[in-house]
Amino acid sequence: MALPFSLPGLPTAARLLRQAEDAAARGQHVQAVKLFARAAERGSMQAEFRLARAYLEGRGVPPSIAEGMRWLQRAAQADILEAQALMAGMLLRGAPAAKDIAPEAAALFSANKAQEPDYEAARTWARRAAEAGSAEGMAMLAYVLTSGPEEMRDIAEARRLYQESAAKDCPQGALGYAIILAREAKEPEAQRLVIHWLQRAAAGGLPTAQFMLAEALDRGAGTKTDPEAAVESYRRAAEQGHRSAQARLGMALMTGRGVEKNPSTGESWLRRAALAGDPDSAAVVGDLYAKGGDLPPNYLEAAQWYRRAAEAGHRTAARALGMLYLTGAGVPRDEEEAARWIRLSAERGDAAARADLGNLALLGGTPKDAAEQDLARNCEFFHAAAEKGDPIGAFNYGVCLAEGVGTQKDETQALQWLRKAAETLANAQFWYGRMLSEGRGVAPNPEEGRAWLTRAAEAGMPEAQAALGEMLVNARGGPKDHAQAQAWFTRAAEKGHLGALFALGALLGGGHDVPVDRDAARGWFRAAAERGHPQAQLMLGRYLARGLGGQQDIEGARQWLEKARAHGLDAAPDLAALPPPPPSTEPEPAPDLQAPPAAGQQAGRG
Repeated sequence: MALPFSLPGLPTAARLLRQAEDAAARGQHVQAVKLFARAAERGSMQAEFRLARAYLEGRGVPPSIAEGMRWLQRAAQADILEAQALMAGMLLRGAPAAKDIAPEAAALFSANKAQEPDYEAARTWARRAAEAGSAEGMAMLAYVLTSGPEEMRDIAEARRLYQESAAKDCPQGALGYAIILAREAKEPEAQRLVIHWLQRAAAGGLPTAQFMLAEALDRGAGTKTDPEAAVESYRRAAEQGHRSAQARLGMALMTGRGVEKNPSTGESWLRRAALAGDPDSAAVVGDLYAKGGDLPPNYLEAAQWYRRAAEAGHRTAARALGMLYLTGAGVPRDEEEAARWIRLSAERGDAAARADLGNLALLGGTPKDAAEQDLARNCEFFHAAAEKGDPIGAFNYGVCLAEGVGTQKDETQALQWLRKAAETLANAQFWYGRMLSEGRGVAPNPEEGRAWLTRAAEAGMPEAQAALGEMLVNARGGPKDHAQAQAWFTRAAEKGHLGALFALGALLGGGHDVPVDRDAARGWFRAAAERGHPQAQLMLGRYLARGLGGQQDIEGARQWLEKARAHGLDAAPDLAALPPPPPSTEPEPAPDLQAPPAAGQQAGRG
């Protein structure tokens, strides 16, 4: 309770308030809070409001919604207009009114935890502030009238309130008015008016306004295109925690649009946006680490970011994560997990993932019952899409016909659909070329098959690159060219193709028209062996046993040869040729000490 008079020697509430404000201006927030509290005890309503702000913002005291709302409600009830407007804003963010916080529940709201917005109470406080002339109160009330429950909405009244608030230089009013104008701005003059109010709101420090202004400057909407100014506006919003602005700033730094290119800093901003929950940024960070370029490739990092994006509903990230599982890059190789993520991507509408489902079925990369269920259900859809000229539908339907998955097997008809899809899809070029080479559904034609595989390989498909390398090694469909085969195998191996890893080891190990490099061959064999290639395990064991391409390693050879034998390869002669393992240096276990058998009784019998 405020004293009806001031005791001699005691500072007045007004004096304490001035001292508190001076301390806050100097950055002495702990001292300021103490002074605000003393001023509030002596009846200063403005001090109560400043004390509320201190608790809500965590300045000079630990942040506490409960304490902040308690002081804020006292100030609002005393007709402090700023407190009423802020009270409305806090209720819209889901903060509970002081009367709704029971003492035993106050600890639940000691930090910034929120509930559902209370539009009814927010409207009440906003209207009180607006009717008393508060520009912030007008903006809050207009927001309720545009974004609250349907029965509360009144767009015409909201427009009037936003306009009046904006005219009083309220940044929130300027932003709201710009948004309302933007909905109907068709002509250049109307668009320029939108930019005018966005600039006013952005100058007031609102990150949403800064982001929207940056977008307009980026696109040249209502103003001339200005990438440099756009980046600065994105930066101001990003530094205040605006997630989308962080993402745009990151991309600008990655590409050098409107700012000097800086991939490292760009990745940092994208990472911040991703951690704030932006799935597109998480997917971009995944791409950065998966594809390399300005940043070194790191598949483990890529998998983590793809997973974050995929779990948030990003369909292309789900497909990318599935492909990492399929190749074993950054994650353990797991075809079922790969199929799960690719299927999820396809269900979300990713066209490339739908094509991948066909590939997985052909390669046996999905469980039989799952593949049959998925493709049987989708086969008719694929057919219908193919009939409408969709190349992905044509490819998928061709896959179904080629393998008899979800429909009766018909390789001749499959070739017709694959041929249509091959005009645009590398996947279709690969399968069409392979079927022509093998004579599936048609007389064998390795020359034409090789031509189609070349197109798919040039499009970057590792399976096609490996298949083309094999044809070049064996002179199928054209002349032999081991050097060119090595180049294609290398491109496929760099993308994790297991067969290409082994093939490079075989090429460089000798007996082919390329320089022998057993050191490199051993490295390629090891890369394939560590990812489970049985033949590579056998060859690595032989290299280690004989000291080819490096030091001899008998025990390492034995381990790899045993792994190859476990896969069914005949490694017995190689194992038999190894010297026996050295005798164990561990002591023999001590025998059990038991009482000697009784006279006339044999040991071990009862």
